[in-house]
Amino acid sequence: MGPHPAVAAIRLAVRRVLHDILIQHAPGSADLPRDVPHDPPPPLVLVACSGGADSMALASALAFEAPKLGIRAGGITVDHGLQSGSDLRADEVVGRLVDLGLTPTESIAVTVGRDGGPEAAARDARYAALDAAARRHGACAILLGHTRDDQAETVLLGLARGSGIRSLSGMAAVSGAGGRYRRPFLQLDRQTARKACMAQSLPVWDDPHNADPAYTRSRLRHEGLPALEKALGKGVVEALARTAQLSRDDADALDVWAGQAEASVRDAAGLLECAKLYALPPAVRRRILRRAAIEAGAPAGSLFARHIEEVDRLITGWRGQGAINLPGKVVAQRQGGRLVIRQG
Repeated sequence: MGPHPAVAAIRLAVRRVLHDILIQHAPGSADLPRDVPHDPPPPLVLVACSGGADSMALASALAFEAPKLGIRAGGITVDHGLQSGSDLRADEVVGRLVDLGLTPTESIAVTVGRDGGPEAAARDARYAALDAAARRHGACAILLGHTRDDQAETVLLGLARGSGIRSLSGMAAVSGAGGRYRRPFLQLDRQTARKACMAQSLPVWDDPHNADPAYTRSRLRHEGLPALEKALGKGVVEALARTAQLSRDDADALDVWAGQAEASVRDAAGLLECAKLYALPPAVRRRILRRAAIEAGAPAGSLFARHIEEVDRLITGWRGQGAINLPGKVVAQRQGGRLVIRQG
């Protein structure tokens, strides 16, 4: 008798991702010194585990599949320090990862700032810790337990902010430097992960923050999405996840177009020419403007659509207006038919 259907589904999803990682990181002759024969160590893949159902199901599947492919598997849990006893809970998660046979495993305590609100600040601290752990352990990838439900919530949050198509594309299956972050569960729903944990008798911790209405994502999860499903019928989550993939395909194509067009709208000195920018489709032009602002020092995470729209009006609605102040002390202004974006 085979495994429970939910367990089989999560293992298959993880197996596919591990195969992709093996192909990407397969050692080639160029990677090895010609005069020193040696075997490279097996690649290391870490799982980011909070102790919740999604990440526990992911950790279990990684522990099951990795040895069959000759991959080392470890686990990381991040202690955000936002709740009483969080350090003890993090130690419990490490113990569960060890019980699954994952090594290395560790708990990392972080300090959560305030920039961008509590959810964004916690996310920034978490990813910084995971990046550092990957470098410290020499891991080639970190698996994240985001599900199709998480993807649907991300799309709705982007829609509510009035963000562009890149935000509506949600989370990528592969992201981070060198494709470090992998999300095997984006095509699986949250209930599949929970059922897999129940079938394997895996202990699960439900973060009370996930049910706290003080957090936007929690309100969306427990109030917004159920209201949409009540009004529109079942299938909203699947439709939103499909929208994310379609939006990502479109956004990727527009990014390529903007990258190819950028050189043609700069003069010999490298300055952006307003007349040539004006002739481009708005979606392409705004991507060029955003990239120029980031190159000038504007933090990507603080650069919103409204900022780029203001800069765009220097080209499409020029009435002699003054300079536009952007995040990171970057200034954009029009000078003699050129758009100058630089540190103020």
